[in-house]
Amino acid sequence: MAVKKQRGLGRGLSALLGDDLKVTVAADSAGSVTEIDLTQLIPGKYQPRTQWEMDRLRELSDSIKEQGVISPIIVRAVSGGKFEIIAGERRFRASKMAGKTTIPALIRSVNDKDALAMALIENMQREDLNAMEEALGVKRLIEEFNYTHEDAAKALGRSRSATTNLLRLLNLTPPVQDMLLEGRLEMGHARALLSLEGAAQIQAAQEIALKGLTVREAEKIASEHKGPEKKKPIKKTSRKTRDDINFEESLSDAIGAPVEIEYGRRSSGKILISFANFDDLQAIADKLLAKCN
Repeated sequence: MAVKKQRGLGRGLSALLGDDLKVTVAADSAGSVTEIDLTQLIPGKYQPRTQWEMDRLRELSDSIKEQGVISPIIVRAVSGGKFEIIAGERRFRASKMAGKTTIPALIRSVNDKDALAMALIENMQREDLNAMEEALGVKRLIEEFNYTHEDAAKALGRSRSATTNLLRLLNLTPPVQDMLLEGRLEMGHARALLSLEGAAQIQAAQEIALKGLTVREAEKIASEHKGPEKKKPIKKTSRKTRDDINFEESLSDAIGAPVEIEYGRRSSGKILISFANFDDLQAIADKLLAKCN
């Protein structure tokens, strides 16, 4: 039987939280596992998962009935003698379904920032989150705890451009985000839909989900929903010198894509980079970001 390979997550929590991460184990100095009554547990407020697949929960519940909970959950103490789940809510839910009364846990003392990071990383290590849930989790790290795209990328074992592209999913219309959360669309479908806006994006998404289209077919549908491109007004531009042309060619060679320089008033202007598809765009972004590091 093939073993499912887990994604690499860089240096994990240490990469994301650096020297500020101070986690202490309250169970005892060795960090041993403690059995906690299920009635004492409450779901974590920083849980990045929003969708729970009942079929998978039942499978996990059946496994727990036979073998118990092999990997302990991680919790932190809160008021009223309760414990908040930081990582392992699926195991908690499945244990309740299996009729268990207790669950093995590690009790840790962590602040809110570390609790969110641990919940996000743990879920992504298990590949339990879909792309939209990952994007929302990373957004919280950035907005609530002031992490940069690069900080998040290190923790997730991704390039900075890939993390930025993940966050682009937040630009989708709410109905399309919901379809992605529900698993009716995949990441590749969503990337194709980003080229559309408003009603056109929603209509295309519904067609893709209804017909079960592939990513390539989704790209074609998105292109069809764009309609004919409007012709841009012709701008008067100054004649380029040989130096301008040489500079354009040098930039094109450096990033592997066509580059054009447009001059405006008083020596201002634009550098235009052309790309054929999303993969080309990501390759260009990777090269530019690599030169910044």
